[in-house]
Amino acid sequence: MFSKTKPIGCPLTNKRRLDDVDDKILSYLSRDARISNRRIAAELNITEGTVRSRIKRMLDEGLMRITAVTNIDKLKNPCLAFIWIDVDHSGDCERIAQQLSDIPEMGFVAKMLGRFDILAITLVQDPEQLTGFLHTNISTIKGIRRTETSLGVNFVKHDYRVSHIVD
Repeated sequence: MFSKTKPIGCPLTNKRRLDDVDDKILSYLSRDARISNRRIAAELNITEGTVRSRIKRMLDEGLMRITAVTNIDKLKNPCLAFIWIDVDHSGDCERIAQQLSDIPEMGFVAKMLGRFDILAITLVQDPEQLTGFLHTNISTIKGIRRTETSLGVNFVKHDYRVSHIVD
């Protein structure tokens, strides 16, 4: 899988903008990260060396990363658990978010503006597994005032490439 690493709504720390060729390369990689540089080059009518150097530059500059992800469509009973968290003191938000992100099963952690301080997302098989996960992993973190959870059980659309940035 491919993803751009710029968080949505956050300014780029690296001022380089992706050009049209970069975007086209990323488009191919987002559909199949195993596609060969040679095939991308042939499709875009550029050299394989150009594809290779652009991918290397984007990786080196942290503009993208290539990784494997679980296809949740193939799991028996996948449920995305959304865990909305209120913290006791705003000064603890960074520490708590970091502790949550250190939990291997946690797939997403973000500090939020609005009703809750933190949103954490993990994948579970059923409500009982979520309950055990909350008691074992979340309730043990000092400074959490309360949590509210919801389960996503029927996926209408699931696109791994949710980090595609709209210009």
